[in-house]
Amino acid sequence: MLRTLRKAEYAELMILFFIQAAAMAIWFVPLGTILDAHGLNAIKPYAFAANAVAAFISPLMFGAMADRHVAPARVLRWLACATGITMAVIATAIQNGWPAWLVLALIQIFSLSYAPMFSISTALVLARLQDAKKEFGPVRALATIGWMGGALLIGLLNLDRSAFTGYLGAGFWLLVAGFTFFLPTLEIPKSAEHVAWHERLGLDALTLLKNRDTRVVFITTTLFNIPLCAFYPYAPTHLHDRGFAHTSAWMSLAQVSEIIAMFSLAWLLLNWRLKWIFACGLSLGVLRFALSACNTNQSLLLGIALHGASFVLVFITAQIYLEQRVDPAWRARAQALLTLMNGGVGNLLGYLGSGWWFAACGRPSGTQWPLFWGGLTAGVAGVLVYFLLAYREPSRPASAK
Repeated sequence: MLRTLRKAEYAELMILFFIQAAAMAIWFVPLGTILDAHGLNAIKPYAFAANAVAAFISPLMFGAMADRHVAPARVLRWLACATGITMAVIATAIQNGWPAWLVLALIQIFSLSYAPMFSISTALVLARLQDAKKEFGPVRALATIGWMGGALLIGLLNLDRSAFTGYLGAGFWLLVAGFTFFLPTLEIPKSAEHVAWHERLGLDALTLLKNRDTRVVFITTTLFNIPLCAFYPYAPTHLHDRGFAHTSAWMSLAQVSEIIAMFSLAWLLLNWRLKWIFACGLSLGVLRFALSACNTNQSLLLGIALHGASFVLVFITAQIYLEQRVDPAWRARAQALLTLMNGGVGNLLGYLGSGWWFAACGRPSGTQWPLFWGGLTAGVAGVLVYFLLAYREPSRPASAK
């Protein structure tokens, strides 16, 4: 695995994923409970959907920049600085009781720099690997460990409901920005003198959808992302209702199965067809929500634990699929388009839709959790059926050209 890649460089890529994922978890995992604790629960669906709105704009734009104009590490540095600064401002706004509309506006500004970063990091890492099928799983596992570490840190410091989390997260983002100075520099392909505006915005990446199987992968991950959006806003609430404390720490159970799946992915990619890896991930998604619908402490925790494996087998496999099937000159835009479809379309429909569904499942006696998770189980089952009917194994790699 390390024959053609310097060990130091390999370690740098792992550290990048680790600290970036830790920064993401410190913000994302406790966000719902922090908003609840400060009387901002009314804006919770919109706060989570802010990243979806940003995903319609910034990932493709910054992905096109990283493909054509500026080294990906430098783009990542700018974005990490902007994210850290705005995160600190949001923490100040929540702590000092600024108006809800202003807090939401700041979260939206924050999301514009936050949304494209992981797709750019992924493109940068994949570009440095000789065999993504074998090497990406262990490297990407460090992001899972980082996410788990961020969530556990919040639990250990008892910051699940504290706005101080924002300052801690800001520090991690500035650490990410500093670390980009150690990252390898990728060559930027020479562009034509005139680049059309739709190319500057990355909209030419939509041509990737002309290939049938690529289109099915994009649609499947987007549809699957819709019910998954209920996980971080409402699973901690369900845990709280069941009497669990330190909900952020319990949520990190998802990363246990995620790590196992990451280290299993290389073997699966070498021995299974992609279709059955995707199908397995979707099936675990059905089981994961069905267990939560059982509404017992044991089934809820088991459902949370399965979330990570389901995520890996669908979304990480999709990232590797793009790396294998798409022309290298399009790699950042391909990953950015995946972010737009999942983080934009999927998240927007998912966070707003799950907010509506959560309200619909509310009763004077409390949330009807079996109904809430049961409806999402049916949604994932529908996505599984669509994928099995629509996806065909390609006879040869598709080209972005």
